[in-house]
Amino acid sequence: MSVSTAAADQSLCTPLPVLGRDVTVPLVTGGEVTYAALDYAASAPALQRVWDDVAAYAPYYGSVHRGAGYLSQLSTDLFENARRTVAEFLGCRAGDQVVFTRSTTDSLNLLARAIPAGCQVFVFETEHHASLLPWQHADVTYLDAPRTPGQAVQTLERALADRDPYGPALVCVTGASNVTGELWPVRELAAAAHAHGARIVLDAAQLAPHHPVSVTDLDVDWIAFSGHKLYAPFGSGVLAGRADWLQAAEPYLAGGGASRRVTRREDGGVAVEWHDTAARHEAGSPNVIGAYAIAAACKALTEAGWDTLVAREQHLIAKVRAGLAEVPEVRVLSLFGDDAPRVGVLSFVVDGWNSSHFAAALSAEYGIGVRDGLFCAHPLVRTLLGTDPQTQGECGAPEAAPGEKSLNAIRVSFGAGTPDEHVDRFVNAVRELVRDGAKWQYRTEEGRCVPAV
Repeated sequence: MSVSTAAADQSLCTPLPVLGRDVTVPLVTGGEVTYAALDYAASAPALQRVWDDVAAYAPYYGSVHRGAGYLSQLSTDLFENARRTVAEFLGCRAGDQVVFTRSTTDSLNLLARAIPAGCQVFVFETEHHASLLPWQHADVTYLDAPRTPGQAVQTLERALADRDPYGPALVCVTGASNVTGELWPVRELAAAAHAHGARIVLDAAQLAPHHPVSVTDLDVDWIAFSGHKLYAPFGSGVLAGRADWLQAAEPYLAGGGASRRVTRREDGGVAVEWHDTAARHEAGSPNVIGAYAIAAACKALTEAGWDTLVAREQHLIAKVRAGLAEVPEVRVLSLFGDDAPRVGVLSFVVDGWNSSHFAAALSAEYGIGVRDGLFCAHPLVRTLLGTDPQTQGECGAPEAAPGEKSLNAIRVSFGAGTPDEHVDRFVNAVRELVRDGAKWQYRTEEGRCVPAV
């Protein structure tokens, strides 16, 4: 092996440092083990780089936009520089706005409040609830789950062709499924939307931590994502994109910071002139630490190099898929088929096991953290599982709706901070649990499967 090839392999196998990488947890069977965090799709651990940057800034924290003191001025500069960093990370166009929010959910609810009257909204049933539910007060059309990327584009084109061609319209679509990890044909969907006079917002909550995301390259109108999935804690998110609908809408929140000028009217009321910048939708004291953490994560991922990050994640995905394929009782869930490109998110069911029971055993007996359930994407998981879910085990079966079988699945997810050992341990644990069964007894407590004591 050449020196250059050895160096490349070493780079491929080196995860980015994250908080919690050395945390140990107790096992019900005795002893402790280093915790394998394989629930990145819910919240990714903070990058050590992000934590260090925030810790370095913390002593200088101050209020933004309103103070004359040095710390306030410094914090204001950091906050606005964070906005510029995010805009660059997302490939924003001249004139686009970057609004800091609490999360992807908050971002999409903000946009839902900003759409013009009479706007028609189109959203696939496969979306996370954050992008499925905010449009209920609009003229919304829910589209059936497609089974190929091409079918997704065709389904959207047919729906848009039947809409009122003169009114505003918006398409909302995910970039990568939070259930299957499959990549959606965002660029093609954007082209279809624009061809029919509609705009498009991309839910990039699961895409941005795994792949470069660009407003310009994908030709979308808005992008929404969350800091806590991008290795940046502190409850902050982003809505970035076109300014016109945001400038025309009433502020998402009314209060200080959103208003440019407030006066009393002759009738005794109050007249307000709102900002037309991103501040219009950032009323109140903003989450400066959260915004700064997102910017730090954007810088860290960019500097690590997307080619290296993506290659390493594909290496981990291949390991997981190959390992699960060796267990006949495991069925991996997919919309687009086994060969569909995906990020490091996979959901599956195991014959003979309730998913809550299986996830509890992974945690209690192997120190592996995954998620089980419907993953805030109930219509999608029900579509994937259909009427033939896994045979129910004795523990943790959730209550089903009338006339419906109990449905849930197991999700494993990973990313830039995941070492090979965690993936190897997971695959071995699945194999052992299916072959030998759980070593411990479990019971249901408040709807969750937990070790019996």
